[in-house]
Amino acid sequence: MLRRLYHEQPATFAFTDANLAWAKAQMKKFPEGRQASAIIPILWRAQEQEGWLTRPAIEYVANLLDMAYIRALEVASFYFMFQLQPVGSVAHIQVCGTLSCMICGAEDLIGVCKDKIADKAHTLSADGRFSWEEVECLGSCANAPMAQIGKDYYEDLTAARLAEIIDELAAGKVPVPGPQNGRFAAEPKAGLTTLKDFTTGEAKYNASAQAAVDLGDTIKRIDGTEVPLLTPWIKSAEQPAAPKATKPRKDPKPAADAPADETGVTKQEAQADSKAKPVSKRNPEPPENLTDTTLSAPEGGKGDDLKLITGVGPKMERQLNALGIWHYHQIANWSEADIAEVDAEIKARGRISRDNWIGQAAALAQKSS
Repeated sequence: MLRRLYHEQPATFAFTDANLAWAKAQMKKFPEGRQASAIIPILWRAQEQEGWLTRPAIEYVANLLDMAYIRALEVASFYFMFQLQPVGSVAHIQVCGTLSCMICGAEDLIGVCKDKIADKAHTLSADGRFSWEEVECLGSCANAPMAQIGKDYYEDLTAARLAEIIDELAAGKVPVPGPQNGRFAAEPKAGLTTLKDFTTGEAKYNASAQAAVDLGDTIKRIDGTEVPLLTPWIKSAEQPAAPKATKPRKDPKPAADAPADETGVTKQEAQADSKAKPVSKRNPEPPENLTDTTLSAPEGGKGDDLKLITGVGPKMERQLNALGIWHYHQIANWSEADIAEVDAEIKARGRISRDNWIGQAAALAQKSS
């Protein structure tokens, strides 16, 4: 399915103060210089705030994580959980259309959505409050057919029950998620055949449904007003300030200082590499710090096949050759200082020691002699 940004976009996006604090907390889960690893949860938070993922939101998150815009767009357009077009302000209904649900009546559920919301998926209802789509397996096959509405699963559905749920949502009610046919979880419809002494204790609903009811937010989006329930690092019980307006970006391309070079490597990635290893500047000539283990040309006019060493691929073999390393016996004679220098020059990230290149090279040298 071709996924593109919606043709109409808002001018700006900014996290609420609470959501910005949440996003920065996610970034701290990763090593310094690797904050881009938090992109999926932060994009999700942006979608939760606005209901769908807009271009300004994607660019805002990219700037927050010091990423090139295209990298953030790649993530947003790849994962179908990100909605790239407006969705219903009250609910977006995702009907599972995979095998178990389909043979149990998913087509009837889709028919209800067409009748009560819109003829086509990803189309807003006339009042803009509802939208729907058919999705692939949501993993609740034992309770087919089912649909996801907001963050929750509504299982064991019938066409009549889904129609009622939509009417309840339209009336401002919040239907209890989980099985809709009286089942507690995913036990046989006819009743338990084993573990008959099983008891739910004080729980009225199964774990996920009970948690949704206890939290009281169910279909409500995480928009940054959940203080302090979902943002416990904010100590004040006051509601966060409204989003700060930002000037619309005139140039849709990445900011001039976002990518570090033409390859798309960002400052963040470049900094992470420099902190991971003391990478020295590459010179046309082999590094002076290496001991007398380098050669200006391979002995006999032909070098050894260094790719036989675990951890050395074609690209790394060319890098080693550029340093004057052509033969197994050269690697077998490396000192600790040599290992450190080569590791930094070719960005081996510790694989020389980890894969025991010296031991491998010594064995290969002995075998070929």
